[in-house]
Amino acid sequence: MRSLEELGVETVFGLPGGAVLPLYDALAHAAKLRHVLVRHEQGAGHAAEGYALASGKVGVCIATSGPGATNLVTALADAYLDSVPIIAITGQVGSPLIGTDAFQEADIRGITMPITKHNIMVTRTEDIPAALAAAHHIASTGRPGPVLVDIPKDVQANEAPFIWPPHVDLPGYKPNTKPHNRQISQAAKMISQAERPVLYIGGGVVKANAHMELLEFAELTGIPVVTTLMALGAFPQHHPLYMGMPGMHGSVPAVGALQESDLLIAIGTRFDDRVTGDTSSFAPLAKTIHADIDPAEVGKIRAVDVPIVGDAKRVLAQLTDAFKDAKRNAAPEIDAWIARLGELKERFPRGYDEQSDGKLSPQFVIETLSKVVGPEAIYVAGVGQHQMWSAQFIDFDRPRHWLNSGGLGTMGYAIPAALGAKAGCPEKEVWAVDGDGCFQMTNQEITTAALEGFPFKVALINNGNLGMVRQWQTLFYEGTYSHTKLGGETAYVPDFVKLSEALGAEAIRVTTEEEVVPAIERAREINDRPVVVEFIVGEDAQVWPMIAAGASNSDMQYALGMRPFFDMEESAGETPEAIHDTIDAITDAQDHTHQEGNQ
Repeated sequence: MRSLEELGVETVFGLPGGAVLPLYDALAHAAKLRHVLVRHEQGAGHAAEGYALASGKVGVCIATSGPGATNLVTALADAYLDSVPIIAITGQVGSPLIGTDAFQEADIRGITMPITKHNIMVTRTEDIPAALAAAHHIASTGRPGPVLVDIPKDVQANEAPFIWPPHVDLPGYKPNTKPHNRQISQAAKMISQAERPVLYIGGGVVKANAHMELLEFAELTGIPVVTTLMALGAFPQHHPLYMGMPGMHGSVPAVGALQESDLLIAIGTRFDDRVTGDTSSFAPLAKTIHADIDPAEVGKIRAVDVPIVGDAKRVLAQLTDAFKDAKRNAAPEIDAWIARLGELKERFPRGYDEQSDGKLSPQFVIETLSKVVGPEAIYVAGVGQHQMWSAQFIDFDRPRHWLNSGGLGTMGYAIPAALGAKAGCPEKEVWAVDGDGCFQMTNQEITTAALEGFPFKVALINNGNLGMVRQWQTLFYEGTYSHTKLGGETAYVPDFVKLSEALGAEAIRVTTEEEVVPAIERAREINDRPVVVEFIVGEDAQVWPMIAAGASNSDMQYALGMRPFFDMEESAGETPEAIHDTIDAITDAQDHTHQEGNQ
């Protein structure tokens, strides 16, 4: 406990058990630490993630040995793939019992080795301060990530003098944060000569707090910007240079910018398959500059012309200086490039269909939530259709205001992560946008929020189905809806209003458009407990645009059967003029059905 205090930790999330009783005995007397008692250890891990992502600090969670520790595995894998700095402290059976298959023994180090940045078993009590100092340093420096510290029960219970290490000495662990000047110079030269460059920005820019440097560089050069799912908010969404989110459910201008680009400036991103689709046809005309703090990511998926290893904040600052010093400007052709992308923005705006069954449109609900609540709030999404609609229809203008499970895609993430975000930023309004499937996995943490005083709000999008799975079954499995229906035919099963009230929350059910705004406003007025607003929506709503898994980005569908053709060498010999004529024809037909932004 003293070590955590030395590290500046203020809040920990956990659940006690036999192998951590000595630790919890000390925790009862740790005046500077707040412990949040969760209802499930997975909730502790996700809450630590939410705390870290929203506050920019290191999140900490605690679990006992065996099943307590293994319940953290999903959250650790989630944090590992999304580069979230958390420390997981687990109890272990007593040292003499290790390896004997003792009660509640599990080799949590071996289990989590592939999904942690580092893990440690402390075998001597006097080593606890140095181990936790090292864990904090590793989790928060370089490419952030989760670190597990496993401490046998006898090591917790023994006594030793408290000696805080004057510095952390980790031979072999020296993250390179400073980019090489030669690589910066080569990148600046390549950028100044490009006719169709695009800044392809990933979550590493948010982790590096490099949003201001990104804005300055983009405005200096006039280069358009796309931000991945994990980077939403790193660049103002209403900025004229912003083209949107690329990928499977990205915007047409963002995907078009990548596909037609002649230079990708990729910063803090890992060329995830949900962005690239078929890598052989991804941005086929583009050279690549790839900057990342993790050298293992550079060139891993795509061949790179200029590799840069370094912190995103430094990379962007030095690229800006290189342009200023050399009085460079982007190529004059960039004006035509911006005009081309602006044309795509105008012709392919975000939109959605009204529900044929007369029920609420989920996109309408989320878009209205964004308009009423505004960009100052922190939004946390689960995984599935509601996650993609949130990414599309909520306006993000600042970093660390959008939390979601990107790499692992963990259903059940939203509720505990929202709890953690509210703990880390109590002055901010926090909304979890969750689906009925996700909500049923971790809703027990509503009780944690009610008892611990974290009054976040939940927009529960209830379509009675595993929505994204149903969408894929509609599109790719001939409408065979195998085991995706969650609700009852004639009644609410479960009744989320009653369930939420039983968990300690205020609950509101919304079934019509007229009720949406009053319900959101009512939820915002309640600040002494969590609020769950259940929106009953149509089950056949789908997420568009869409690129099928593994397909080429050039096969993007803006709506069912409607493709915005991109200017690529693979376009079967079509000239750019012919492609643009095709887009004109689609647009002309589209204009007849376009009304108030709905497609």
